[in-house]
Amino acid sequence: MTHVRNGFERETITVPVDHILPTRQLGKDIRQSPKYRTILATIREVGIIEPLAVHPEGRGTGEDDRRYILLDGHLRLEALKELGGTEAVCLVSTDDEGFTYNRRINRLSPIQEHEMILKGIEMGLAPERIAQSFDINVERIRERQQLLKGIAPEVVTMLKDRMVSQGVFAVLRKMKPMRQIVAAEMMVSASRFTVNYARMILATTRPEQLVDGHKPKPAAGVTPEDIARMEREMEKLHQDYRVVEDTLGETMLVLVVAKGFMTKLLGNAAVASYLAKHHGDIIGELKRIMEAVASDARGPERE
Repeated sequence: MTHVRNGFERETITVPVDHILPTRQLGKDIRQSPKYRTILATIREVGIIEPLAVHPEGRGTGEDDRRYILLDGHLRLEALKELGGTEAVCLVSTDDEGFTYNRRINRLSPIQEHEMILKGIEMGLAPERIAQSFDINVERIRERQQLLKGIAPEVVTMLKDRMVSQGVFAVLRKMKPMRQIVAAEMMVSASRFTVNYARMILATTRPEQLVDGHKPKPAAGVTPEDIARMEREMEKLHQDYRVVEDTLGETMLVLVVAKGFMTKLLGNAAVASYLAKHHGDIIGELKRIMEAVASDARGPERE
């Protein structure tokens, strides 16, 4: 049985904000951006829902003076500083390269907002005050309270950090839990989180996998043959996704190791000079491939 190492320590820690070292510089106008203002308002009213992700800088420093490299949470850290916060609750990563960390996080996803809203209500905040924090109508706050009703926990985990259209959850509720999980896997594999894509999955779902046992009426112009073809294509997509999922980690590790070797090779002045002189097209292509591998390892730009 293969042992899987945890990506984070089991317990959170409290770290002084001046001991947290950002890994990127925020833009000059970041404090005027809607995303930053929303994060600032929600931290002020509700607090931080998800801790910052950090990694210890070195091992020889004493616990009181230890610095931590910030892997994720730059906007939250900046908002804490602006609000006068002196400490931050952090999750400690066991891997500074973040192979085990989900780097595809985009803050304030619908599920993230749902969790913030529930926490605010538990703290006794009025819906009107929460609505003001999110800059939305108070009626939408009440709607978002019920966002995950009838949604399988596994689906919540898969879609937690995805920018999923809120209407998707209404479509998923028409499916039984196991079909919800498959549908979520399909959306993740295709990186499609729209209502129309969810409805297409619903249209290809067998009656026994639906809550009420009745398939929705096909859209105008869609024939039974079209539905059958979509069912086959969706099933094939799901199978392909599972195959890729099983091999992605190993493939990514091989690519990163190869990138490290090529970086050292091209760092040799004699080798780099020779390639540039005699094989300029090859060295250019190698650099583009290395940049692509590095981009895939980092994932999309995070908060």
